[in-house]
Amino acid sequence: MVQQEVLDRVFASLADPQRRRILVRLGEGPATIGELAEPVGMTLTGMKKHVQVLEAAGLIVTEKVGRSRQCRLGPAPLDDAMAWIGFYQRLWARKLDGLDAYFTLRNGTEGTSS
Repeated sequence: MVQQEVLDRVFASLADPQRRRILVRLGEGPATIGELAEPVGMTLTGMKKHVQVLEAAGLIVTEKVGRSRQCRLGPAPLDDAMAWIGFYQRLWARKLDGLDAYFTLRNGTEGTSS
């Protein structure tokens, strides 16, 4: 299993819609904090706080370039979250398959799933 603290930081970061928008924007390519703040009308200080949360979770990486801070997507912490989600997705799929088999046997039908 994945370290709980890593998952806590990733999911807490993703809980905020503005931070999810930042990740979508960075999926298009690197951007400065100013470039992230401008389209949404946020102050640089406000955007910097969101960036710090995302950086602490490992979702983005920043580096000083001249007088600004360049942001880009970070390496792989979403892989940990996806592994955690995938584990529970498979677990629930098995449980639902078992429930479907039970009802199939009980009712003599082909199943309840579509």
